[in-house]
Amino acid sequence: MPDMPSSTRSQNKQQLLNRLRKIEGQVRGIYRMVDSDTYCVDVLNQVAACRAALSRVGVLLLETHIQGCVVQAIKDEDEAVAVDELMEVIRRFI
Repeated sequence: MPDMPSSTRSQNKQQLLNRLRKIEGQVRGIYRMVDSDTYCVDVLNQVAACRAALSRVGVLLLETHIQGCVVQAIKDEDEAVAVDELMEVIRRFI
């Protein structure tokens, strides 16, 4: 994120870390549910919630990358490289 102010990077980093801590707790909860033979539908609901939370983390990371790295690459006149890399990242993400 070369073009983003340090305070923005710190705020995004803290958001990401907070979300990841919550996801870590969700995964531990899923582990406990499986270990205690919780009803499958309840476990699946928690897996879906965890997957959605990871998607939100990915979207936040993608936004940060676009607003920082991609914008800077375009300013540096590396548009084609930036767009190619971005498209590859999007393909893997979806």
